Amino acid sequence: MLSMPRRMGYGVNVCGGADEIKKLKTLLIVLGVSLAISAAAYLTVIGIKFTFYVLCCAACVSLLYGFFFDKLIGKKWLNRCMIALCACFIVMVISLGVYGRKDNVTFGENAVIVLGAGIRGERVTRLLALRLDKAVEFSVSNPDAIIVVSGGQGPDEDISEALAMERYLVARGIPQERIIREDASTSTYENLSYSKAILDTLFDDPYEIAVITNDFHIFRAVRVAGRLGLTATHFHAATDRSSIPMNYSRECLAIVKFWIFGK
Repeated sequence: MLSMPRRMGYGVNVCGGADEIKKLKTLLIVLGVSLAISAAAYLTVIGIKFTFYVLCCAACVSLLYGFFFDKLIGKKWLNRCMIALCACFIVMVISLGVYGRKDNVTFGENAVIVLGAGIRGERVTRLLALRLDKAVEFSVSNPDAIIVVSGGQGPDEDISEALAMERYLVARGIPQERIIREDASTSTYENLSYSKAILDTLFDDPYEIAVITNDFHIFRAVRVAGRLGLTATHFHAATDRSSIPMNYSRECLAIVKFWIFGK
């Protein structure tokens, strides 16, 4: 008599599902390595903060789950937790992408705040260059708006992000007198808080701003601006496809932090 193939939790056929299990293991390990790289990059650019710890924890969980997938697949409660977390992550990523691409800028705003994104030495990164190009585009439609470039100096940066951003804009025809540097911030909350403090000294009447950042970052940036009392629209820059996994994953964690701590 032929024996029936053995099955594991959730009806996974051991014989027929070996390839699927191997693919899942590989996917989890790759995700864990990607998160570890993101944590290292965050540590280099920003330093040791809440998001760094969360990235490290997520990387460890993903790697452990990948390496010991064969043993853990039978634990239904753990699988359900992982499925729920993955589902929440997917929903967040899709929501960030959709929201971030729906600009509501009017081009009548009094000022623009361009959020920093790290530099290499004295040169802006590709991610930051995309944001600055949008500032140039905005200035064509509103040549009277003030442009605040916001970003301090990281441990591996030769100058402040704000100075590198100013040089980039001036090289592309933006008059230097229209640019204001905010060069003390190290986070999105500080970007907007310190920029608001500068703008409050320039405008006597209520003013409107446009926040410029990459699509994945728009949701949180606008929420932070609102919490600070800023009337803000948003104008998004694209995100290179190669950097989408890292940036969207990190942003999901940053949003969780924002919901918990409010900054």
